[in-house]
Amino acid sequence: MFQHPGGPYIGPRTAVWVENMKKFGVITVFAAIVAGASCANAQVGDAAAGQAVFKSQCGICHATQAGRNLNGPSLYGVVGRKAGQVSGFGYSAANKNSGLVWDAATLDRYLIAPREVIPHTLMSYNGLKDADKRTNLIAYLTTLH
Repeated sequence: MFQHPGGPYIGPRTAVWVENMKKFGVITVFAAIVAGASCANAQVGDAAAGQAVFKSQCGICHATQAGRNLNGPSLYGVVGRKAGQVSGFGYSAANKNSGLVWDAATLDRYLIAPREVIPHTLMSYNGLKDADKRTNLIAYLTTLH
């Protein structure tokens, strides 16, 4: 057995592990923090810019007020809601039965190509290909509560 300096009585394998962690642990933790920060930043959008995207791309068919359906359902509270569930709106069976929940990732996929994510949807929008605009739009939709 080995007495690690300044520590408890430990076996030789544990002592080697402790020494390796001292050398590489800091690098691993730093890399994990940087990777996590990069992923988090990739998801953050500008809600004010997203409101402008909404007005130009979505506002003709969708309202942001609760209970106000136009050609499309109200998008008030859309983030976190199950697809096809706004009261008083006539959804396609495909949308009602899709099983989707509108989280950021699902909205992102859907906004690229709605009819690919929900075949036979009634939504006639061709999609928003610009990733920055989608990210900003989703940030705006997140504020509608």
